Amino acid sequence: MVKQISLFWLIFVFSSIIFSHGRSLSLNLLPHALKSFNPKNIQAANSCPYTVVIKTSCSSTTYTRDKISLAFGDSYGNEVYIKRLDDPSSGTFERCSTDTFQINGPCVYDICYLYMLRTGYDGWKPESVKIYAPYTKTVKFNYNKFLPNGVWFGFNVCVRASLSTAIM
Repeated sequence: MVKQISLFWLIFVFSSIIFSHGRSLSLNLLPHALKSFNPKNIQAANSCPYTVVIKTSCSSTTYTRDKISLAFGDSYGNEVYIKRLDDPSSGTFERCSTDTFQINGPCVYDICYLYMLRTGYDGWKPESVKIYAPYTKTVKFNYNKFLPNGVWFGFNVCVRASLSTAIM
């Protein structure tokens, strides 16, 4: 019975992604840790612009001095990796704030995974991450969880994802 429910859920999630006719996709799955994730630091000849909007939860710490990294991509292996988004001197990632980043990176088709890495001692709780790009659907990942220290944490709903990764 549990396998049937899991299979139904998996089919529902993938069909929602594949048959989505809108230009925006909001993911309400729970984020998970991925200890074996290794982002690619690719400098591609084709560069595409992205706008990444990160909203920090009002239940987060007042501010963080932690190092925040981000990686997102598609099911074809295209990936955008930002080693360090934060700037402690600028007030980035303060409680109840929204920070917008303009990023150029390899061109990605429909974004189906996003992971964030926090390294430090302050702690930080993102509410959501929204990514805009001119040639792909806008996607929003809802976190609402404190990021663990030193572990990539996020979402993977790629069609090629394994059953255990996609459902967690």
